Amino acid sequence: MSKAESRKPKAHSHGKRSAKAELRFPRESLRTRKQRAAFVLAAMEQLYPQAATELNHTNAFELLIATVLSAQATDVSVNKATPALFQRYPDAFALARARPEELEPCIQTIGLYRSKAKNLVMLARMLVEQHNGVVPVDKPQLLKLPGVGWKTATVVLGAAFGIPGIAVDTHLMRLAGRLGLSDQKDPEKIGADLEKVFPREKWVFVHHALILFGRYRCTARKPKCEGCPLFADCRSKGAW
Repeated sequence: MSKAESRKPKAHSHGKRSAKAELRFPRESLRTRKQRAAFVLAAMEQLYPQAATELNHTNAFELLIATVLSAQATDVSVNKATPALFQRYPDAFALARARPEELEPCIQTIGLYRSKAKNLVMLARMLVEQHNGVVPVDKPQLLKLPGVGWKTATVVLGAAFGIPGIAVDTHLMRLAGRLGLSDQKDPEKIGADLEKVFPREKWVFVHHALILFGRYRCTARKPKCEGCPLFADCRSKGAW
């Protein structure tokens, strides 16, 4: 996992209870969590039937680059930067010939842009040297690429190739606890818990749908609880 991906999100205060307090619940049985998951899945299919990544891309290479850039940054900021970046460096071969400082003007509005520029150039060179410029459809091979951690690899495999997996970001970490789907704190362990309770064929959809739900509705601060289809089974209701 890359350093950026391994950072744990900080808890925020919400009146009388903190975000940490939301996660202090007794661990429930796998059967109970599967029942919760079925309820969550039904609601997500109603809310976001076409859930997909909000990172703009046209192929696996662009998705890989955009996902690396999205670490510790918003999808909005990445989408603003990538059109010029992809026009200048449309594939791994073009990017591999660049120097990191040449990339920096294209991505300087994104957090950690200097280290990301170095990673992207090294990543492109590895793609060219070891994979003929093609994004590998293999998690161990993806994890060897600079700037690519477990979350990024899972996102790319799911969104670009349809390979089942639930990548856990700050939104899924928060929702897994609020909804009683996991009491773990490590993203990979949370992902493993989620994969136990959701059908395998729904893993990619669940990842994208829960991100949308956490980004726009069940937000870290002041979640929109009124009218929420999950409110009845939310373990954190009343925390705000």
